[in-house]
Amino acid sequence: MLFVGYPKCSTSQRAKKFLDSRGVSYEYRDIKEDNPSLEELRQWTKESGLPLKKWFNTSGQVYKALGLKDKLPGMTEEEQLHLLAGDGMLVKRPILVGEDFVLVGFREEEWTART
Repeated sequence: MLFVGYPKCSTSQRAKKFLDSRGVSYEYRDIKEDNPSLEELRQWTKESGLPLKKWFNTSGQVYKALGLKDKLPGMTEEEQLHLLAGDGMLVKRPILVGEDFVLVGFREEEWTART
């Protein structure tokens, strides 16, 4: 499994502790140092089954600074994917990528069912 998080994010920290406490084996990736690529995002957003807007870190400073709350509705999916691929701090985290699933954000019950 691939676990994509941000070390300073409390939700990523909780998710990491959760995985570690369950003995789940994963590869860790710092989203700020190694942002998901455009191709990864295309694949993961599709596999997650979530609308693209759910992939944005709406509480983040970059999201707010760019005024994306008002801009996203008028953007194409391709423009949104390019934005996400351009700055890891725009991407909601943590992300857990398994063989047949992609989870975005940490909801313990959802992660329990997949790990």
